[in-house]
Amino acid sequence: MKVLAIADRAPKESIRTILDREQNVDLICTLGDLDYFSLVELKDIHNIPKIGVYGNHCSGSYFEELGIKNMHLTTFEYKGLVFGGFEGSVRYKNDPYAPMYTQEEATDMLTDFPKVDVMLCHCPPFGINDEEEVAHQGFKALRDYIEKHKPNYLLHGHTYPSEKNLVTQYQETKIIYVFADKIANL
Repeated sequence: MKVLAIADRAPKESIRTILDREQNVDLICTLGDLDYFSLVELKDIHNIPKIGVYGNHCSGSYFEELGIKNMHLTTFEYKGLVFGGFEGSVRYKNDPYAPMYTQEEATDMLTDFPKVDVMLCHCPPFGINDEEEVAHQGFKALRDYIEKHKPNYLLHGHTYPSEKNLVTQYQETKIIYVFADKIANL
């Protein structure tokens, strides 16, 4: 399955240009810290399903207008794969409008989350492409989730790993880091 994933910055070129060049994109996934204007082209794309999670800098209000299915703590089956999602980042400041959670809150939220083939999240799992500072620290609950359920893929944005430090595999799970736009073959 060919997926166009977008995270943290507007795509490097127009979404329509990417879709015209990359034939047969099956699914579009947004991974947060984007805004309506970065994704406005999605409003006119009706032949490709669009799913996503909000990031900690998102308004939390543009998915419906752009036809994006909110994947936070829900699942979506498409072409034989089950997708799931977890929004936001580790709470590093008090902002009631930003999707941010403590490590404990994330653990509670993911405790009974079902097994999926593909996990979409804004923030990475703890110790995987994350940083020591709390604002870019990964969720321990996501790491526990992939250790227990072993999804085939986990896609994330939020952090800025160097190419030298980029983790692309953790146990049985392929880790796909996205910044701006990336075509991923699942």
